Amino acid sequence: MVSVSRESREQTEQRLRAVIAGAELVALDGEWTFQEGPVEELPELTDQVLAVVRDEDSWSWLTRATSVGGDRFALFSFHFPEGLDNSGFVGWLATALKEELGTGVLRRMRAEQQAWWHL
Repeated sequence: MVSVSRESREQTEQRLRAVIAGAELVALDGEWTFQEGPVEELPELTDQVLAVVRDEDSWSWLTRATSVGGDRFALFSFHFPEGLDNSGFVGWLATALKEELGTGVLRRMRAEQQAWWHL
């Protein structure tokens, strides 16, 4: 069952700051990149492929970066203790990153900088 919090903006901020403080942050090793291919050719699903999506015309998959060139991303995830009310966390984090770092969902940065992947 989904519960909806009834709280002010300040209460939400306070709750989600406590959520992030109690979460385990896991950074995936290495750099990651997106690859694309025609819809007729299913990508090979190896242990280097993290995610695959398909639209009408093509496949896209997120895989470890192994060659020079292309956009590269660092990946991270949060793991929450059971019973913690983390509702709204993803939107809150995306907004905080946008306000603090000027990011969108994906942001290309100069080659000497690290790229961020976030939702």
